[in-house]
Amino acid sequence: MSKVITISNHKGGVGKTTSVINIGAGLNKLGKKVLLIDLDPQANLTQSLNIGENENNIYKILKGEVKPEPIEILKNFYVIPSTLDLSGAEVELTGEAGREYILKEIIKPLRNKFDFILMDCPPSLGLLTINAFTSSDKVIIPLQAEYLALQGLTKLLEVIEKIKKRLNKNLKFGGVFITQYDNRKVLHKDVVTTIEKHLKGNVFKTKIRDNVTLAEAPTKGLDIFRYNNKSNGAEDYKQLCKEFLKTI
Repeated sequence: MSKVITISNHKGGVGKTTSVINIGAGLNKLGKKVLLIDLDPQANLTQSLNIGENENNIYKILKGEVKPEPIEILKNFYVIPSTLDLSGAEVELTGEAGREYILKEIIKPLRNKFDFILMDCPPSLGLLTINAFTSSDKVIIPLQAEYLALQGLTKLLEVIEKIKKRLNKNLKFGGVFITQYDNRKVLHKDVVTTIEKHLKGNVFKTKIRDNVTLAEAPTKGLDIFRYNNKSNGAEDYKQLCKEFLKTI
């Protein structure tokens, strides 16, 4: 039975999509069979892995028009892509009975086929994100070392708690990891100290350093390990994956 993990933050620009791709690729390198699901209408994950228009996308799957057939990127590394059409899904699915559970039913038969299913959500707390939380075992939050990020974190934790009470009693908060970190900046160090005090025991020790190769890799349609396995970005995500596996 796979672990279903949502990586979410309703604040944009925190490295959410980059993290879904590279945590997935890192787990794959560690011998795990991984499925990524792109739930963001912007389809950044899909584009970052150089996947073109595909009939078997998450929009058509949610609408019940096709059955999920994940695309194999590498051995034991698969993706269900997104499409810009997904932007209309929240309105279209609003009238559906049990609309918060649609994705959960889709994922159910896939759980026995993968070790991990990772989901990339839109930068919002709408129906798509709620579906992801309702389907997941854990929610993990990427966070920049900025003071404004702390305000958004409180709201997100409140939503996770509400979903747990009302829709998914098995949902757990899996912790926070810091992205775009620069240990030369006093501000970054101060914010991390504040986050660690606020979320005792729920902050990953591994920090993802600010690294240009992480921005370059998607332009080649690659994860960081295939693009530059010796970069700081590859080293950080490899360490994060190892730490992540210890928490499962």
